[in-house]
Amino acid sequence: MDELKRPLGAAPARRDRSAAQRGREKMAGLPLRFIPRPGAPSPPRPPWLRVRLPGGGAVPRLKKLLRAQRLHTVCEEASCPNLGECFSRGTATFMILGALCTRRCPFCDVAHGRPLPPDRQEPGHLAAAVRAMGLSYVVITSVDRDDLADGGAGHFAACVRAVRAARPGIRVEILVPDFKKRRQRALDALECEPPDVFNHNLETVPRLYRSVRPGADYRNSLELLRDFKQRHPELPTKSGLMLGLGEEIEEVHQVLRDLRAHGCEMLTLGQYLQPSPHHLAVRRYLAPEEFTVLGAAARYLGFSSVASAPLVRSSYHADAHHAEVRAAVACP
Repeated sequence: MDELKRPLGAAPARRDRSAAQRGREKMAGLPLRFIPRPGAPSPPRPPWLRVRLPGGGAVPRLKKLLRAQRLHTVCEEASCPNLGECFSRGTATFMILGALCTRRCPFCDVAHGRPLPPDRQEPGHLAAAVRAMGLSYVVITSVDRDDLADGGAGHFAACVRAVRAARPGIRVEILVPDFKKRRQRALDALECEPPDVFNHNLETVPRLYRSVRPGADYRNSLELLRDFKQRHPELPTKSGLMLGLGEEIEEVHQVLRDLRAHGCEMLTLGQYLQPSPHHLAVRRYLAPEEFTVLGAAARYLGFSSVASAPLVRSSYHADAHHAEVRAAVACP
């Protein structure tokens, strides 16, 4: 891809905004006030966060298929710790609209830069990969595309349509950006091909938004989930938080209450992991027992599906969690 020709370890040329910026170069574009303790080391990683690499050839086979179809996965671009497990199961979270994000969120390892126009062939490539993998459930996400009039929502709809045509009966979950002030226009674009699950992550508590999600707005994200649910009351909405960035537990409980008040039914809670020394540092590693307690609290609030554990990510075992929601609806 033209947008990733420059080696990722090389500093981009001055004014070359189309270059892929990661780590130091990406963070350099943020005002220092957005990054508390810039470059601070995280505490030592505890033993429950160690991940075993799977054996066999499933991972390289899937990577070869993805490259052949010119596709990206958030598993690779965001350095997900579950990549080996998910790729070995034949699952992946496809990342559409290129591999360059228009934002510089200091928790995220996805590269920043000026992205190319949407690839009109991408829906077809995605459908071909899904068909070749024999998937019955797929998660589609994207980088932030603040440069597009609808935030990329129309391209999401095209991808959903192509995947359904290639694999009749497949379930499709989309993990979308916040679309900023284009929220209603984006939801209009999705009307023609709504997903089976609408997912948008709040990521953290509102007090930390300025340092964790600069450019995003907590209230806007809640209202995006609410507005989709109002348009499609029969479809589940989903959100997730990463913990360990300095939030207080009561703040987390308040976010869970806010999500329920806005109609959200599915929840993921996982531990934030620092992608590089230049990203936000981990302030605390939560023990597995703490995730268990938070998960129980979420179920008490009425979430129909909850995944809460240190290595949980937004699309981790997404097919199983959607099946859980469908079973709950079938057997109230």
